[in-house]
Amino acid sequence: MSTMRTVSVIIQGRVQGVSYRAWTQAEARARGLSGSVRNRNDGSVEALFSGPADVVDQMVALCRSGPPGARVSDVAVHEGGDPPETDRFEILRG
Repeated sequence: MSTMRTVSVIIQGRVQGVSYRAWTQAEARARGLSGSVRNRNDGSVEALFSGPADVVDQMVALCRSGPPGARVSDVAVHEGGDPPETDRFEILRG
């Protein structure tokens, strides 16, 4: 069984107005991850991913390209933090 991992990710670039949050939610749910995604006031997107370490790694790698129309310039990953209280993956208001 894989080790559980929780990471906070900040995605920068052209990531708002290109369905990045909906894409992230769909990809995370398809992989059985819990967490959330939201727009930030500075134009970036913030996501929290929690689940098996190898699946979280896959999701972080996907975030480096994002959906069609996105232009990702940077993905900053911060380890740890509290896992979400729910097993769902949700879109939060900014």
